[in-house]
Amino acid sequence: MKRILSLVLALAMVCAVLTACGGGSKGDGGQNGTKSTGKETNSITVGIPQDLDSSLDPYQLTAAGTREVLFNVFEGLVKPNASGEFVDAVASEHSISEDGLTYTFTLRDGVVFHNGKTVTTEDVLYSFKTCAATSVEDSLKAALSDVTVTAPDDKTIQIVLPKPSVEFLSYVSSVYIVPNDYKDQATKPVGTGPFKYVSRSVQENVILEKNADYYGTPASLDKVTLRVFEDTTAMVTALRAGTLDLCFRLAVENTKKLPENLTVLEGTQNLVQALYLNNAHAPFDNEDVRKALCYAIDVQAVMDMVDDGHGQRVGSAMYPNFEKYYDPSLENTYSYDPEKAKQMLADAGYPNGFSFTITAPANYTTHVNTATVILEQLKEVGVTANIKEIEWSTWISDVYLGRNYEATVIGFDAANLTAAAMLERYTSTADKNMFNYKNEEYDKTYAAAAAATDDAEATALYKQCEKILADTAANVYLMDLPLFVAIDKDLTGYQFYPLYVQDLSTLSWK
Repeated sequence: MKRILSLVLALAMVCAVLTACGGGSKGDGGQNGTKSTGKETNSITVGIPQDLDSSLDPYQLTAAGTREVLFNVFEGLVKPNASGEFVDAVASEHSISEDGLTYTFTLRDGVVFHNGKTVTTEDVLYSFKTCAATSVEDSLKAALSDVTVTAPDDKTIQIVLPKPSVEFLSYVSSVYIVPNDYKDQATKPVGTGPFKYVSRSVQENVILEKNADYYGTPASLDKVTLRVFEDTTAMVTALRAGTLDLCFRLAVENTKKLPENLTVLEGTQNLVQALYLNNAHAPFDNEDVRKALCYAIDVQAVMDMVDDGHGQRVGSAMYPNFEKYYDPSLENTYSYDPEKAKQMLADAGYPNGFSFTITAPANYTTHVNTATVILEQLKEVGVTANIKEIEWSTWISDVYLGRNYEATVIGFDAANLTAAAMLERYTSTADKNMFNYKNEEYDKTYAAAAAATDDAEATALYKQCEKILADTAANVYLMDLPLFVAIDKDLTGYQFYPLYVQDLSTLSWK
């Protein structure tokens, strides 16, 4: 009865969050806007829940929301498609030597940057050198640190590895090709993708337009305007008012009572949502306390209340669509057992529980709602959690970069289709280890996985890394969130990817 009452209270609080939040967006939410005329102008207006990074330099992208938009602007020699396969992009073809050490790429004829310059081997060499030196992705920098990149002629790029790498092609896809003599990538990015960057108004919008010189299948739309809504309520209001043609990453509540001209598509977000804990902050520096929280939280109930049961449960730092590395058995590492949680807390020196703060990004309704349900569940084991909502930019600076937090609810995605994209951040010295997780066995296992030249061996070691994270309760792993997309019924061609990207080039008006 106590649990049922708690869940009812949580549901009430979730409803309050959805109806009472305000501020954060400079837009009018569509209340004073005009109906979309996208079909007549062959353009669309898209609602996005956060502004892009302050720097749009392709090697400095921090937020997943920025990468998913600029996927349409930048390309590598190869790029992933909707099936997770790597297809030739700036390169017209590629080959890998039998020993796995030499990758050879042939530049595609007629590839033109958005500034009108034709792509040359000099641009490719510059891109690899710059990415290796400046990328914020530690695993990408490491993968490029000891390779030799040369141009035997004006059509060929050759990359020689010191040892075979089972994931190297994925890293190649993350090296976006940019012009070697262009210095304004941070503010006016230039790539080779199907859309080119036009402008941005901070906290307002980002405008892309069709790249008429694109070498491949051109985009159908002439223009895309991405409107920034740091406040979810304002975005949903605009959607219902008809001033938006497309919104992705909506919470399930946001998909209800939409106008008849909109349809809802469902996928998963390809991320790992969790109650992430600062392992350097007491009491989360105690493994038994972290395990107690895992037993205290009913993940299925969270899924039921926040997303009407949608989404997929996870047990560690890997999402299900990444099938090669996903271990479904870890989902059952901790069963819901509040009595066991209370006993573990007492044994760890917290018989009366403790208090802590969950710092959550206010612009992500689902994460705030999840924190709200968790708060109620933890009361049953004597733990008091408070929720502190902050703006996204503050979350990035204080929580993600500054590590100044106790706990947070967020989702982590993969920047590329490598296990390292999800698991490298848990190594003790990783810049992205915002959890301050330190485990000698994990570091050794990860190092062995990264060094393995046999694919099966590497896969088994990466799965062992995931098991260590689960067994030591590095965090309270919850789910891969459902991805709800509201789209005008006259728009076709939307595709779900196994990565955190949005491909706007496949969309067209009927």
